[in-house]
Amino acid sequence: MTDNLQPHRDIALRHGRTGMTLTPIPRLEIGVGQTTSGTSPCLYRSMICFILQGSKEVAIHDDLLRYDASQYLVSALDLPLSGQIHDADDGSPYVAISLVLDPALLAEVASTMPAVRDADAPGSGIAINPMTPPLRDTLLRLLGLLDTPADIPALAPMAERELLYRLLQGPQGRLLRHIARPEGAIGGIRRAVEWIRDHGNTRLRIEALCEAAGMSRASLHRHFLALTGLSPIQYQKQIRLQEARQLLLAGDHSASDVAYAVGYESPSQFSREYLRRFGAPPVRDVRRLRQSISDHTIS
Repeated sequence: MTDNLQPHRDIALRHGRTGMTLTPIPRLEIGVGQTTSGTSPCLYRSMICFILQGSKEVAIHDDLLRYDASQYLVSALDLPLSGQIHDADDGSPYVAISLVLDPALLAEVASTMPAVRDADAPGSGIAINPMTPPLRDTLLRLLGLLDTPADIPALAPMAERELLYRLLQGPQGRLLRHIARPEGAIGGIRRAVEWIRDHGNTRLRIEALCEAAGMSRASLHRHFLALTGLSPIQYQKQIRLQEARQLLLAGDHSASDVAYAVGYESPSQFSREYLRRFGAPPVRDVRRLRQSISDHTIS
């Protein structure tokens, strides 16, 4: 299967650079990296991820999921996780493609297919499945448009629709159909997650969250924990820390300023939780990250 992805890798490496590269194709990104030492926090959006080279480990709940170029990953929600990328066996760098999901487009494609009566929402918001030849071929047609950018506006929407059609036919069709539906558990938790992200720097109000999700307090907590592995308060904390890290990397803000900006009332509490999440205090962690980015750029 990996050898069949050589054309995909060639295109990705022509158009991607170390780190994440936004492509001219809407919501499509290329990730290129080197093996990381230990797991590091990352934010998985609601997306499909195809690894073209190497592998990745993702920790959710108490499970460690590992997937490679023979598989693809579906994430139903924005999930703050811990992950680690690995180079290929021959030392070649990790290469991946991610497509952020558009629930409205998913619903449109699903509506053209025979109706399916799905059971309740899956128990987890993330799943891994085997790559198939039809998916591989459709993905290559989508990626190939990066070499002919003038064709992207006309042809990328058709290629994306075909890709979603293939995915809806696969083992995670049920999960994807739930993503497309505003009603149901996943739709409610997606709205709750959106509320948390829109109000990340304010105190979490469970009543407002229940109203946004259209769920009772007990139902919200049960489904939120099942799909994300976190309580709503834990989720908000992880999102705040991810945002704080990005702010610190982006400019010359002090740790105290960033702590208040993301909603912490105490810089000391922020520093303690930052250390627990990222393994180093804010200033040292950002210095290490900048050095790592510099080293990759030089190499």
